[in-house]
Amino acid sequence: MLSFGIVDDDAVSRLMLQTIIEKGGLGEVVGTAGSGIEGEKVLLETTPDVVVIDLLMPDQDGIETIIRLKEQGFQGKYVMISQIENKEMIGKAYQAGVEYYIQKPINKIEVEAVLSKVNEQWKISRSLQEIRESLTKLNLLHTGLDQPRKKRTAREIMHQILMDLGIVGESGGRDVMDIIEHLTLHHKAAGIPPLKELYEITVRSHKVGQLDVDKECKAIEQRIRRTVNAALTNIASIGLTDYSNPKFEHYAPLYFEFQDVRLKMKEIDDQDKPEKGKVNIKKFLQVLYLEVMDRMKSEG
Repeated sequence: MLSFGIVDDDAVSRLMLQTIIEKGGLGEVVGTAGSGIEGEKVLLETTPDVVVIDLLMPDQDGIETIIRLKEQGFQGKYVMISQIENKEMIGKAYQAGVEYYIQKPINKIEVEAVLSKVNEQWKISRSLQEIRESLTKLNLLHTGLDQPRKKRTAREIMHQILMDLGIVGESGGRDVMDIIEHLTLHHKAAGIPPLKELYEITVRSHKVGQLDVDKECKAIEQRIRRTVNAALTNIASIGLTDYSNPKFEHYAPLYFEFQDVRLKMKEIDDQDKPEKGKVNIKKFLQVLYLEVMDRMKSEG
């Protein structure tokens, strides 16, 4: 069964689309969002097969959201939905990767017809993929050769970890990846250098003028702090829903202090009495560095 994500700033439209999809037996809605920026984050976390996305949204329009998702490796299919009839805008949407366009106001019959086509295409694509995989296995069996496994780069490994933590789209995600990539290339000890030193190295790698180094270091620290806090929030949310979730069991005790996770869970669960949880940036970067190095060794 197909999984769907819905991104539309109109709550009524989101509900109507979800009802049509699920009651019509077209698939399961695994994530919804009311804005482009929120949608980007939700879709990277839930990775639906198909995204139904509004063209015009106040913070980040549908086309920009699709482009950003593709840049971050998201591979779902896109269906655009909008009141806009401008051919130039619709053309840009198709160029960005949209496969179908649904005109608002929402018409149940049209939505079902379009998404049924998407469903059929997905089934055909999956069947072809299965055939290709079967032929590859038969060929390997016939030749007696094992398919060589491509060794992933540090950034590819980090991308997967940040996706698991739900922070690929966060502004500090790039800073984190720059720091860890530098450590994997130039640092061999188990411990990591002081944070200030890491921030300065990252700033200088961007070729920032001398007078701006301190200012940029503070900006990096703020971005990373927000990003690590977002990771803590995402993991705590998973723990509230399912304490035995593999992501929670792996990342919660490894990347964060136990008391910080508990405080964040309490904050999410009881918003009337929020607890001010904190994050340990150095521990987060230390663990991420060690895990990336460990995975690179195991794949090497």
